[in-house]
Amino acid sequence: MKLSNIRNFCIIAHIDHGKSTLADRFLEITGTIDKRFMKAQTLDSMELEREKGITIKLKPVRMEYTFENQDYELNLIDTPGHVDFSYEVSRSLAACEGAILVVDASQGIQAQTVSNVYRAKEAGLKIIPIINKIDLPGSEIEKTKEDMQKTFGFSYDEILEVSAKTGFGVVELLTRIIKKIPSPLVSSDQTLKCLIFDTVYDEYLGVVAMVRIVDGEISEQDIKKRRQARLRRQVRFISTGATSFIEEIGIFKPAREKILSLHSGEVGYIATGLKDIHAVKVGDTVTFSELTQVKALPGYKETKPFVFVSIYPIDTSRFPSLRTALEKLSLSDASLSYEPEQNNALGFGFRCGFLGLLHADVVQERLEREYDLELISTIPTVEYKILLTDEKEIYIKNPANFPDPTKIYKTFEPWLKLTIVSPSTYTGAVISLCEDRRGVMGKMEYLTPERVIFEYDLPLSELILNFYDDLKSASSGFASLDYELSDYRESEVVRLDILVHGENIGALSSIVLKSKAEKFGRFILKKLKDVIPKQQFQISLQATISGKIIAREDISAFRKNVLAKMSGGHRERKDKLLDIQRRGKKRMKMFGKVEIPQEAFRQILSS
Repeated sequence: MKLSNIRNFCIIAHIDHGKSTLADRFLEITGTIDKRFMKAQTLDSMELEREKGITIKLKPVRMEYTFENQDYELNLIDTPGHVDFSYEVSRSLAACEGAILVVDASQGIQAQTVSNVYRAKEAGLKIIPIINKIDLPGSEIEKTKEDMQKTFGFSYDEILEVSAKTGFGVVELLTRIIKKIPSPLVSSDQTLKCLIFDTVYDEYLGVVAMVRIVDGEISEQDIKKRRQARLRRQVRFISTGATSFIEEIGIFKPAREKILSLHSGEVGYIATGLKDIHAVKVGDTVTFSELTQVKALPGYKETKPFVFVSIYPIDTSRFPSLRTALEKLSLSDASLSYEPEQNNALGFGFRCGFLGLLHADVVQERLEREYDLELISTIPTVEYKILLTDEKEIYIKNPANFPDPTKIYKTFEPWLKLTIVSPSTYTGAVISLCEDRRGVMGKMEYLTPERVIFEYDLPLSELILNFYDDLKSASSGFASLDYELSDYRESEVVRLDILVHGENIGALSSIVLKSKAEKFGRFILKKLKDVIPKQQFQISLQATISGKIIAREDISAFRKNVLAKMSGGHRERKDKLLDIQRRGKKRMKMFGKVEIPQEAFRQILSS
């Protein structure tokens, strides 16, 4: 295919604005998939994606289309819409020359729409704006067009009206893609440089890297020559330094299809044969191993998890099964990190790092469904930076590792840049919510008289504690948010421990803001009081900071009426029986142990 006839583009939008449905129409119109085999959300191959109606993993596909008697190669990358996977969106943008911006005609501009447009503009992409779902009864086409003009500066004529469901306007959109999106640019030296924008794991081919060939060419003939010449190294991954032979090269249609060569400007895959997915990182650059002068393409950065949750099997004998499941899952999800840990109450489990709360929910749900596991997860935490009195700097993501207060000089917590788009009717409710969560307003701007955008600095620890649900409640479901990690700021945080009958329950320990520790402790104790069954003795529940009790609840003992069978008798005899009962309960309180049922942990931690 001539370079001038290649178009690389992605679809960007807020979650649930119709990206996957639009991709379905592209596949249908270009004949990439026969109509007999078409199904809704064709590119969303994961069962969970179909059920939730969201894209979790980006998907590339090559389509061939004839326009004005010329054959064109259209490489589409369908990107996730949720903020947790925004890094995947940024890598997709780096692999393209153009982007289709999809806005739902019934919902209008949302927070992720704004951030994606800015990302696309920063990457220098040609943006084709479209309004989708124009067939819906509640669509507001003219109003949405006006919003897009005022917010992003698009002209009225360049905004296309499309119904991805019915196919209306999609052929015109394909024409616009061919005419408006530029063909790829390549350098004159044609030294092999490939950008990795995603990875998957194959049992036979090892790590399969999805790549955009920025410069140069890679072919099966070249691979065979290198093998015959007994070259030990074939390609090199610049950031990790890993080297490997190439097992196979190919394209996605949308299933993997082996081909003979990949040229400059094309999108495809390289099967590396490597068994460690961490050796091939998203955003890295691939080149031939002998080309030591080649520098990495710009924009590479590590994907770093910033929400941490401990996961334990309810049946402790299933711990080896959980380990195996996480190992397999991590082969297809390099952003998932995990390390083993042990807890007195919950047994053996893993401390896992995620990109966000949705990512954590998706992973846990996949573990339970695909590997038949029953799991319990702890309260999500973030990674705190702590400066010790000996000037040593450490990062803490597990409350169990929180140092002794006497050794701490300063503590810092991560903050976010938060963008919220909301109808102006709910301005007061949104501001109140953000201020209650320690938010600092940076900007408030009216996109239109009916829609307002807020920019806030907000602690990450506040976001992971039901902030999204509270925002939806405050705005009747109309507000949307987007965020990115900003920096670490000094704050006074402490470790809150929960004692049940004098025993520290490590699974319920958490790192909290000192000013909110008492309120949080009382909340946990009240939940415990409701779920722990009564014993023959009184049970004390305490919330402590460094051994100091800040909140307490008591669960009263079962009481047997020892006087029930006495029809009469002297008062001294009754007092004697009551005294024996009192001494027995005191003895049980001294030596008794409280077994907290797993279901109690599940109820507390899920709340």
